[in-house]
Amino acid sequence: MDQKTPGFSFPLENSTGYLLRKTHRSFARAMQQQIAPRGVTIGMWYFLRILWEEDGLTQRELSQRIEMMEPTTATALRNMEERNLVRRVRNATDKRKVNIFLTEEGLALREVLLPYARAVNDAALAGVSPEDIACFRRVLGQMRTNLGPGEPLADED
Repeated sequence: MDQKTPGFSFPLENSTGYLLRKTHRSFARAMQQQIAPRGVTIGMWYFLRILWEEDGLTQRELSQRIEMMEPTTATALRNMEERNLVRRVRNATDKRKVNIFLTEEGLALREVLLPYARAVNDAALAGVSPEDIACFRRVLGQMRTNLGPGEPLADED
């Protein structure tokens, strides 16, 4: 049997993972277009999003929440520090740990960038009924539950 006619067929358009990845990339591209004029990359965006909800996490905690490898997180945080979006503070109780805090500039970006995220979300969901959106969110949650927690992925975006 040659490679062009395998015994098992699984077209990409039937792969939920492939479709989710393409959709994620579309979201990332749309968001990057919105935030780039503010000097923020999509990689920075993921960290800002978490820190706006829970400032002062350790690098490891950030890596876990974003599901990214720690070396990739370290590089992103270094770039964010150079951009004056975050600052590192040695943990008072465990000197081995460093907590990441937003600077005033990093915190101020919340009010500027979150409306872009809402706009991208709204554009993606245009024409989709509220019932379908609720169902979609339930299905995504069930898929995550079914697949279980995994190891962080290397940076891909």
